[in-house]
Amino acid sequence: MAAASWYHRDISRVVAEELLAKAGRDGCFLVRDSESISGAYALCLLFQRHVHTYRILPDDEGLLSVQTIQGIQAKCFRTLPDLIGAYQQPNNGLVTPLLYPVHRARQAADEDSDGEDGRGGGLSASAVPAGGAGTGAWLSTPIAGRTHISQQLHQRLQEQVHSSPASDFMGFMAEYLNHHLQLDLEALRHGHPQLRHLSTALVTACRALHRRIDFTLAGLETLARVFDPPASPRSPAREQVSPSRATAAPNLELLLNKISTVNHLLSSLEKKVLKSLQETVSRHNLALPCVAAAPPPTAKPLAVQSFEVKVGKLQRAALTVDVESGTVAITKKGSGSPEETIPQDKILQLIKYQSVQSKVRLVYDREPQRSLSRDFVFPNARKREAFCQLLQLMKIQHSNLDEPDLISVYVGTWNMGSTPPPRSLASWLTSRGLGRTQDETTACIPHDIYVIGTQENSLGDREWVEFLRASLKTLMAIDYRMVALQCLWSIKIVVLVKPEHERRISHVHTSSVKTGIANTLGNKGAVGVSFLFNGTSFGFINCHLASGSEKTHRRNQNYSDILRSLVLGDKRLSAFDLTLRFTHLFWFGDLNYRLDMDVQDILAHVTKKEFETLLAVDQLNLEREKNKVFLRFNEGDISFPPTYRYERGSRDSYMWQKFKPTGVRINVPSWCDRILWKSHPETHVVCNSYGCTDDIVTSDHSPVFATFEVGVTSQFVPKKAPGSDPEPLACIEWESIEVIVKTASRSKCYIEFHSYCLEEAQRSGENTSQSCDIPGFLKLGWSAKNLPMLHPILPDLEYLGDQHLLLSIKGVESCESYGECCIAMKSMIGSMAQQFETFLFHRGEETGSMRGWMKVRVPKDRHSTRERLYEWISFEEDDVESAADAPTCPKPPLQRLRSRPRSLPEAAADYTNPAYFIFEGVP
Repeated sequence: MAAASWYHRDISRVVAEELLAKAGRDGCFLVRDSESISGAYALCLLFQRHVHTYRILPDDEGLLSVQTIQGIQAKCFRTLPDLIGAYQQPNNGLVTPLLYPVHRARQAADEDSDGEDGRGGGLSASAVPAGGAGTGAWLSTPIAGRTHISQQLHQRLQEQVHSSPASDFMGFMAEYLNHHLQLDLEALRHGHPQLRHLSTALVTACRALHRRIDFTLAGLETLARVFDPPASPRSPAREQVSPSRATAAPNLELLLNKISTVNHLLSSLEKKVLKSLQETVSRHNLALPCVAAAPPPTAKPLAVQSFEVKVGKLQRAALTVDVESGTVAITKKGSGSPEETIPQDKILQLIKYQSVQSKVRLVYDREPQRSLSRDFVFPNARKREAFCQLLQLMKIQHSNLDEPDLISVYVGTWNMGSTPPPRSLASWLTSRGLGRTQDETTACIPHDIYVIGTQENSLGDREWVEFLRASLKTLMAIDYRMVALQCLWSIKIVVLVKPEHERRISHVHTSSVKTGIANTLGNKGAVGVSFLFNGTSFGFINCHLASGSEKTHRRNQNYSDILRSLVLGDKRLSAFDLTLRFTHLFWFGDLNYRLDMDVQDILAHVTKKEFETLLAVDQLNLEREKNKVFLRFNEGDISFPPTYRYERGSRDSYMWQKFKPTGVRINVPSWCDRILWKSHPETHVVCNSYGCTDDIVTSDHSPVFATFEVGVTSQFVPKKAPGSDPEPLACIEWESIEVIVKTASRSKCYIEFHSYCLEEAQRSGENTSQSCDIPGFLKLGWSAKNLPMLHPILPDLEYLGDQHLLLSIKGVESCESYGECCIAMKSMIGSMAQQFETFLFHRGEETGSMRGWMKVRVPKDRHSTRERLYEWISFEEDDVESAADAPTCPKPPLQRLRSRPRSLPEAAADYTNPAYFIFEGVP
């Protein structure tokens, strides 16, 4: 029996309201899983163009009831269909009877249609073998006999039905628990331990698995025979799968034998292939790539670097940076000795001009109480960035800080195409190749953190880690330490750090999510790692999304599934959108978004390096503009050619045709491999490079890299020792908050406040004002008397300037979130209230906006602070006259952040109404 069509499982509140809005009739209803309570449901009902949400809660005996106000007797039901049937009658306490069920959309079969890495035939996303019960069968099955069965088993199953990706399979187990477990218990009491009914249920559930294993087994046996030594005439014939075994009725013992055979073949096949290849090597004197690297060079100081620059309009000079000694020397052209040598502690500020990307201003102390500034123009923007990075490194090395303010992070992604890597990954790990790459003067400066994501990686987990560590040791003369390794089939993420940072890493979490066929196979999905670096939280996600040009919607769904299911970061923040849980979140991988253009046109534009034209039809860019995926994420400028699909062994041409038994499939060249990031407001993160290699050709994808300069915070130690007097308190005061959320509900709401600077989460009272002048949107307001005064655990200005507040708008009845946001406290510090405004997010969607007035009051004796190492570099627009004299580089286009959609909707029932963008003065 299939699940009731009005039960929509784990869709979000926003999606549920959109479905009801499309139905548009009073009395339309659906049931979804509750977002606030595991094992509970939410009944969503449309009446007079507003959605009313009722919580359906299970009691200790598993009976279900609609939550009522205190003092009202709740009606209990054994099954969800019984409850829904009762409330289809009038006068049952709802605003209107349940009249018109909104049916769940039927999911089409989901498979990798382009054969990029799909294996075998596809499975339906909700396939239930004939004779079996789906998940919904348990929901609608009478509970007679439950008094004889352990309630704990049913509770566990209920939890698993909603959290396991194999929910359809669990329908068979629900059927067994409801009808057959008692029979097996009776047989066990009479001395028959075979559990015959359980065996029958498992055989029925695994019927499709028999067919898949037969298919896989035949292929493995064929491959094994390829690598067998030639048989002699007297050798006995290989045992074949007997017809009786192949056609026998499936049973559990046969299934176990098949799995054992597959296990044996898989474990022996690698050894057999390796032996065969070794014999081939010895016969033909071939050389195989070797993981073992040459003895690493001993650590050596960074070489002195010199840059040719122009000073003024005509004068030429050389800037010499000696990181080890901590000096910058200025030498005029033709002069044998430096005109001036500036110690690093005398350098006050470095100003980068934005209108002239190759120009920089150096501000330094020359005499007591007198500073001097000089402008230098480099040959190109890359040389200027290298100079700035060297000065930044010099400042870090010669600072007296015990803990760093600034670290460098390397992120790499590569679809390896199920082939071993080449002997050297030097170009990838040093950010050299095409696009915005590292200058040769800084390419071999080691990064503090390396995060390597791969897809279709056929190497063993430990083998891959040791290969990376050996590669970095050869290049950087540093023995990097592994922080985390997380794998999902051939999707892997590795995090490596410098040895001195090991003690600074804590709270490491890893997780993975399958998004392959029916969300049960790991050929597609994501792996993630999160940790704290001192006081800064990091999240890294490596994913491999659905392939195929036509699968844009499926890729968007993969993204949503990963956002919802990946378990990373502080558990106290699990109710918040994943993208808000970290100070810095990096998301990368083979995202598989393609270009919507004819392949010949694409090839012509690539040849001419007209990348802007192609990026205008890039599916990821288009979906981001529609706010479908990666809301408020950033991506570096793409100035390198599409990284897929190359001919293996070369980077000269794209192999855009794939010949399959069903015909020719076109895989247009595309930027499948991407690196994006999202950070809390008013934090420091700069992307210094974003490109791909041009000399690693073992796969049909080129490796992609990006490097980042990231500001970090440390465990704060107050400068004033605690004494006997009461400690003065800092306080966070709110004058008012106004929220507009995308909802058809009229629910009262409250606000939850979370921050690492608070001892525990706080909450406001109910909203003091409410209106819904614009259909589909709810405007809420809180006055100061209903907002809590918050007291941070430390009152120091330096500490509070690094803190952030996470806010969540929740419904009073449902306790479900209508949206979350992040507010930086740095700009709010002062005696006068400051205005803030921000967007609200929930489960990857933009659900509204918030604005208000607040202030952070700091005691007068706690105002001391210090300049961070990354704050001495600033940006400034150049004047027109100097800009005309200097050689310029094309200025990268600023990222277009939509402050408001292009037009307001005309239809009143349109639930994509953008009126919640209150920043434009919408009432």
